[in-house]
Parts: sequence; C-alpha cells; structure tokens
Amino acid sequence: MKITTNKKINLKILLPVFLMAVISIITIYSSLTYTSKSLGNLALKQFIWYLVGIILVIVIWKFGNNYLYKHTWFLYILGNILLVLLLFFGTPINNSKCWFTIPGIGSIQPSEFMKIFIMLTLAVMIHNFRSDYKNPSIKEEFIFILKTLIIVLIPAILTFLQPDTGAVIIYLVIYLVMMFISGIRVRWFVLGFSFIGVVLSSVFILYHFKQELFIDIFGTNIFYRLDRLFDWKKGAGLQLENALAAIGSAGLFGHGFNKTPIYFPESATDFIFAVFASNFGFIGVLLLLGIIIYFDINIIKLASRKINDTDKYILAGIIGMLLFQQIQNIGMTIGLVPITGITLPFISYGGSSLLSYMLMVGIILNIANEKERTYKYR
Repeated sequence: MKITTNKKINLKILLPVFLMAVISIITIYSSLTYTSKSLGNLALKQFIWYLVGIILVIVIWKFGNNYLYKHTWFLYILGNILLVLLLFFGTPINNSKCWFTIPGIGSIQPSEFMKIFIMLTLAVMIHNFRSDYKNPSIKEEFIFILKTLIIVLIPAILTFLQPDTGAVIIYLVIYLVMMFISGIRVRWFVLGFSFIGVVLSSVFILYHFKQELFIDIFGTNIFYRLDRLFDWKKGAGLQLENALAAIGSAGLFGHGFNKTPIYFPESATDFIFAVFASNFGFIGVLLLLGIIIYFDINIIKLASRKINDTDKYILAGIIGMLLFQQIQNIGMTIGLVPITGITLPFISYGGSSLLSYMLMVGIILNIANEKERTYKYR
C-alpha cells in the first residue's frame, strides 16, 4: 500500500471550504432559536463534524485516489449492505428509516456516502470500458449502459424504500452527468429522456385525474409525497410561506445575527439558506453565492486540465452533484422549485453529509496534485 506524500495544498479549494464552514456554524447557531432543545447544540456538533472531516481529508490526502479506485467495489458493496440493513435496523425519524443511531456519536446516514461510492464505481467502470473499446459498437454501448444503470438502480431502489427521494434524485443526476461525459452516443440520452418523459407524463395524468387508481397502483405513501411536491406551485406549506416571509423582510443587510424573525421547520438543515438570508440580507446572500460560485468554478477549471480520465469522470460527478444540490436547495427555499429535502452542501447541518463532502474535498485535492497517468482497475 503506497502512501502519497509531499503534495501541494490547493488553497483555491480549501479557502472557500473554510469560509463555508464558518458560515455554516454561525448560521446553524442562529437557527437554534427554533430548533428542538432535545437535539442539543447543533452548531457545536457541526464544528466537531468539521474537525472529523479535516481528519478524513488528511487520510484521503495521504493514501491518494488510486487507493480508492482500487477498492471502489468494496466500498460500493459495503454501501449497499448498509442500505439493506437500514430497512431492518434503521431509526425511524419523520416516518423515514434513513439513519443508524450510534450511542455517543449520533446518527449516520449511509445514502450520503453512497453518492461518493457511486461516483467512484461509475468512474472506474467508464475508464475500463473506454480502455477496452476505443470505438464501441451500438451493442457494446448498450450492454455497458445496462451494467451502469443496474449499478445505480440497486442503491436507488434501496434508498427509495427508506424513503429518501432527494438522495435518489442525486444518484440519477450523478449518473446522467457522468454518462454524458463518458462520450457515449447522444441517441441514448434522447431515447432515455423520451422514455422518462412518457413514464412521468403517465404518472402525473393518473395523479391529477385518476387519484383512486393512482393510490391503488402506487399506494398512499407515493401519493402524499407527490402531493407535498406540488405544494410549491401554489406557495403552500408552513416551511415555504415562513421562509419567504423571513427572506423577504431581511432587506439589504438583514435582521442581524441570531435574529431570525419567524419559525419554520428544518431551519438548520433543508432551510438553512432562509436563516442566513434573513440574518444577513441581500449583501450576505451575495457573499455566500460568491463563495459557492468561486468553489464550483475552481473545480470546473481543474476538470478542464490535462488529467487522467478517471479523475475527470469523478470531477464531472462532483460538479453535477454540487450544482444540482445548490440550485435545488436555494431554489426550493425561495419557491422556484419543488421542496425535496435536499440540503445545501457544506452549509446545512448534518454529520454524514458533511463527512461525505469532506471526503469529496480530499479526492479533489488529490486530483489537483495528479499528473496524467494511465490506470487499469478491475
């Protein structure tokens, strides 16, 4: 086992992460006014999770990405085993079994790590496919697409059963972005989106016009999830209404630190952006968006460099995931897109999600130090 040393630290990646960490802890502290006291000091817990995350970054930094690539199938299988165990031994929270409760540590959410494991697995699969087939036939591409789709659908189905729809959507976003970067024929995307369009149209028609038949086919659980999803169209729901009121009343400079004017559920997680915007106003939002965009642009610049293709596929998955979560979370907070329970990376409270992002940071830092190489992973 080779441990990589003497690397340079990429401050363009670490600086925005540090700033987001400060913003995260400050904003979570401000959200404690409306957070259940039984949850404890979430700001302190987030600080501790960041410290653990730093240790994780150092470990990944020392071992290098090649170590992860060689053990990606072990990580993928482990992740799926944890998802299966959740269905039997997970702790029910808000009618979902998404977490293991570990005494003295807290809750661990395997689906957060599964996002990274899927990226690693797909990157290795795409790399090997491109190494084996320089000019693949339609049949060879079709078989490859089926294999990769199965790899994503297994954890997607297990995660959907918890249920955690937001994580499933992220899995699919990662898959689509990485497959697009892989260079397969565009016709597959046309066929795929056409099929998805037909299926979704059929589901929505049943939902709107044949609700009893919809419930008979899909059950009440799916019906109520869709019902909640469509609340955003009419601006309904306590979360959205109060979040919009908090943001809209903030003005240029906000109400001030720790002065969130109104209650809304999930203020430290899903709706953390509303807390920050209400506290620090339009100027604060511009600052936060500037930091996020700066971070994203530097990852995109890194992906455009001459690096090995496996690293390029990983960065594509990371960029796709981050952009989707950032747009979705901020968009749902201000009523532009449906509420899906997707958190804001590096800002929202969550030990598992934060550790998965810090794992991602370690991978990015390693790529920033990589020279173009040729690998073969089996």
